[in-house]
Amino acid sequence: MDGRAWAQLLVLCGAVFLEGIDVAMLNIALPSIRADLGLSTGMLSGVISAYVLGYGGFMLLGGRTADLLGHRRVFLFWLVVFLLFSGLGGFATNGWMLLAARFVTGVASAFMAPAGLALVTAMFPAGPARTKALGVYAGIASGGFVLGLVAGGLLTSIGWRWVFFAPVIMAALLLAAAVPLVKEPEPGARRGVSGGFDLLGAFSITGAMMLLVYGVVRLERPGHDVALTVAVLAGGAALLAAFVAIEHRAAHPLVRLGILRSGALVRTNLSAMLFLGAFAGFQFLMTLYLQELRGWTTWQTGLAMLVVGIDVVLAPTLTPRLVNRFGNVRVLLGGLVMAAAAYALFLPVGLDWAYTVMFPIIGLLGLSFALVYGPLTMAATEGVDEREHGVAGGLFYTAIQFGMALGLSAVTAVKVAALSGGSREAGLDALRIALTVPVAAVLAAVLITALGLRTSPRRPAEPAHDPVKTAV
Repeated sequence: MDGRAWAQLLVLCGAVFLEGIDVAMLNIALPSIRADLGLSTGMLSGVISAYVLGYGGFMLLGGRTADLLGHRRVFLFWLVVFLLFSGLGGFATNGWMLLAARFVTGVASAFMAPAGLALVTAMFPAGPARTKALGVYAGIASGGFVLGLVAGGLLTSIGWRWVFFAPVIMAALLLAAAVPLVKEPEPGARRGVSGGFDLLGAFSITGAMMLLVYGVVRLERPGHDVALTVAVLAGGAALLAAFVAIEHRAAHPLVRLGILRSGALVRTNLSAMLFLGAFAGFQFLMTLYLQELRGWTTWQTGLAMLVVGIDVVLAPTLTPRLVNRFGNVRVLLGGLVMAAAAYALFLPVGLDWAYTVMFPIIGLLGLSFALVYGPLTMAATEGVDEREHGVAGGLFYTAIQFGMALGLSAVTAVKVAALSGGSREAGLDALRIALTVPVAAVLAAVLITALGLRTSPRRPAEPAHDPVKTAV
């Protein structure tokens, strides 16, 4: 790749890094926000859920919109929206203002993410060039979340509003670079994309995803208003069924249902949902363990998890080489096995564990991230017509967001149900039981991924053209 190709890629990587660091920093700042604005527990939870609802609810619509209107146009417009509403969050004077800002920020991310991924895949042809580009993209994406844990602790010590203002500065710099550097793919890449827009499909899938994500979030409090939770999930399922019926008959469907006949695509999205759900649950439990049971500060907690960020270095360097040599599925499977081992090694965690015991386990998790997230990102659009890369990206990020919401809800529900008292020992026992959820989720991902071994080639085919020349 030449200098211009690298510059375009880094701008797009910067956007996905921004999304990750934004979420992570807010999670660290929540206690300070609650104290300053006087938020109730329900409102504080709503601040997190609002982003999840916006992101998960509008992702498929965002992917299809990018395919129809142009990936660059959608990417730049929603980057501006992200900038404005992140700033609004920094000026929030009450919970509702903050909740609204986070919801719109989530919607902006839902449009930016699939558009950005489609731009990356359009810039680089299938083969080593795209493998390397997506390795860089995936590494920086996951690195944003990990580094956000540390940055959030630092900025919160200055003032929680900087957790919102810092992304504004980053978004402004990215926008200034993206306007001249990021180009719309060649006309041929979008030739044949229908100009029709399926409004009924858009409304039904957006409503379905918002209800399903909200229902999953409600599972965090088992036994609390069960009837409402069941009604929300049933409503989401009904809208999802309606969406399938609408798309089957639509002249210009929002999501061509035939895309879901790809076994590889289905396996990729299921594995992404389970892997990221497991990590979200583990990261939440680790935070509780270090801060509530061990008395560590937010700053110390962020530093403890920083080793997971080894993915930032390994994903763009080691992972593409392994994928080019052994194939995507084999590398992915190896990474999932490592993740399962890391979570299992943490099951006997004690109140007296030194960080020297935790460090290699967390490091193993970071290595697994390098071997899993990159190949998943590569597989998200593999074999999909370039005219549908936005939709494929939307499916991928929807699976991730839904998985993370499900992972958080599952570990929270299990921990609450297993808690038998208020002592540290009782809390540790409940935490150990909840840690079985990430182990089970990743083992399920291992089984799903293993099904693809029979149809996956050992070594990817080399492209017949020069990848560097085609990339630019």
